[in-house]
Amino acid sequence: MDEIVEMAKNLQEELRAHRRTIHGYAEVDMDLPKTSAYVKARLTEMGLEPYDVGPCGVAVLIGGKKPGKVVLLRADMDALLGQELSGLEFQATNGHMHACGHDLHTAMLLGAAKVLKSMEDRIQGTIKLMFQPGEETLNGAKAMVEAGILDNPKVDAAMMLHVFSGLPFDSGCFMIPEAGPVSASSDKFDIVIQGKGGHGAMPNFGVDPLNVACHTHLALQEIIAREVAATDPAVVTVGYLQGGQANNVIPDSAKLGGTVRTFSVANRDFIEKRLPEIVQNVATTFRASASVSYVRGCPSVVMDKALRNDFVEIINRRFGPDAFVKGAPFDKMMGSEDFSFVTEKVPSIMVALTAGDARKGMTFAQHHPKVLFDEEVLYRGTAAYAAFAFDWLAGHGV
Repeated sequence: MDEIVEMAKNLQEELRAHRRTIHGYAEVDMDLPKTSAYVKARLTEMGLEPYDVGPCGVAVLIGGKKPGKVVLLRADMDALLGQELSGLEFQATNGHMHACGHDLHTAMLLGAAKVLKSMEDRIQGTIKLMFQPGEETLNGAKAMVEAGILDNPKVDAAMMLHVFSGLPFDSGCFMIPEAGPVSASSDKFDIVIQGKGGHGAMPNFGVDPLNVACHTHLALQEIIAREVAATDPAVVTVGYLQGGQANNVIPDSAKLGGTVRTFSVANRDFIEKRLPEIVQNVATTFRASASVSYVRGCPSVVMDKALRNDFVEIINRRFGPDAFVKGAPFDKMMGSEDFSFVTEKVPSIMVALTAGDARKGMTFAQHHPKVLFDEEVLYRGTAAYAAFAFDWLAGHGV
């Protein structure tokens, strides 16, 4: 068996223990005191010197004894709001749930730290580990980038891994997207329609903001249907529409809001400009007024072609050609991933690891309160993190 894969496999039970402890903590957003403290304690036990980067972010350096480049490995640590219904004996009970697999990511990267620390004298450069809060809220990576995670020493390349359950594939296989945009950018909008309230029996004396909101909802869909090329996917989704309390009262105002997802910068810029134009013109048509708040979130994750090819070669050499899922549907996803704030700055890759075969009963996907993940893949994620960092540095010199 390959050296790194074997070392990782020998850590399997330790990785399982890490995962289950972190799973029970299930902390959310940027407030992860127990999780980050656990990560720092385990890294310190390995003889490493972790340090804080932003709110609850943790980083550590491994290597640096030989000259070379710097590669970053990232794992997210946060959970989701919602009561877990997995039925696992170690499930979270605090109203939060690790339903996206971030507990596995953190355990895997802790394992990679241990493997790489044991090989430290042989590392041709420096490996920086990034344990990140706030991925689900798209806040954490940006905060850590702004706090300097990519500097001191300056990062030359970066990699993240994400587990996926509920897919009809064997567990423990890698899915590698093609180069280019992989995830969509994520922006949000909030709209307030100001009408004129009145009696429900006499609508002619008022301006119905609910009517305006409904027309606005429909009009916004024309951006996708008629103004954006079908070959360049984009999404405009209204996620809430609120207004009124009584059956016989026309309310004074109504609210609606939602999300915009795009792959191209051109579409992102176009929709940001076009959406408020449509909102204002619809409101004027029906004698109302409207205000729009449009906030940019994270950009698209972009896969670097050269780095992608390096990863495929490394995994093929370390695990063999059967380690890859053939024909996996992971070239692009309309969901968003805030690792994009890293990919904006340095060449980066995002890879997937199957961790729950739908054909064997693991039918629920990410974010479902009953989702299950196959813990047997933990060592494979650890090995992938460690092998990529070690081999990439060895192959790219100073």
